[in-house]
Amino acid sequence: MGQALWRLPPRQQQQLQEELADRLADRGGGGGREQGRDGGSQRRAPQHCYGPDIYHLLRTRMGGKEQHGFIDLEMLPPELGITILSYLNATDLCLAGCVWQDLGNDEYLWQGLCKSTWGHCSIYNRRLPAGFSYRRLYLQLDEGSLTFNANPQEGINYFMSKGILVDHPTELAKFIFYTRRLNWKMLRIYLDERRDVLDELVTLHNFSNQFLPNALRDFFRHIHAPEERGEYLETLITKFSHRFCTCNPGLVRDLGLSPDAVYVLCYSLILLSIDLTSPHVKNKMSKREFIRNTRRAAHNVSDDFVGHLYDNIYLIGHVAA
Repeated sequence: MGQALWRLPPRQQQQLQEELADRLADRGGGGGREQGRDGGSQRRAPQHCYGPDIYHLLRTRMGGKEQHGFIDLEMLPPELGITILSYLNATDLCLAGCVWQDLGNDEYLWQGLCKSTWGHCSIYNRRLPAGFSYRRLYLQLDEGSLTFNANPQEGINYFMSKGILVDHPTELAKFIFYTRRLNWKMLRIYLDERRDVLDELVTLHNFSNQFLPNALRDFFRHIHAPEERGEYLETLITKFSHRFCTCNPGLVRDLGLSPDAVYVLCYSLILLSIDLTSPHVKNKMSKREFIRNTRRAAHNVSDDFVGHLYDNIYLIGHVAA
């Protein structure tokens, strides 16, 4: 039903409004017509509005009877009913399906829920078998996400057993990148074990024309930094530094940056973030101190650029929050 979703063009909307005005005028005793100078009836020009009045349209279809409570979506055009239900989440859509079974179980709605919650799955790019149900797929994706949040490897195995994912680093990285239902602590454990998936996940980021602290924040929103300094954090910053330089060749050329220099700046930004945001640090690092300390490690970086880095952290906050 929802596969042929369409919107009324402006001309048909105007015709519908005029038809509705005529029906209401006939039922209201000529309220929609005016007497002309020659005594004849003249149709009143329709008022401009952005769409038909659904309430009056339903009253017209019901013969002018008052309707209390919610509007019965089955009395609306199917396209409009599906559009209204598309704003519901999965739980509310299941409840709506108890009242409007045809609309609530429409595959178009469940397909939208699947792809808006899990943006990429290997099964999306396959030829779907006969009898395939996006509603069933949504329940499997939800079950797999809950399993992942308890045990990452079991969650991935569940997705593969259902044919939802293919055991390939690129497919797994895309699934993680476009999904927001995975627990970040479990995701960190999984990526620490699957460095091949981590490599593919880093390449999905595009840091072109981004200021370094903002790019680092974007990176840590998808790949959360560990709570303690260690080998995993060093690996993340190393991969980020190379990716940032790859995405910004002009910036690297103009400012004389290199992956090693970006690596040093990232560590400096993390330490500065802790210094400025931690309530336990009483004597905050000044801008002059930050420039002096950073220049000792990154000799080719200008003082102005390092000063802008300090201002960004001071105004916006932690890069790994």
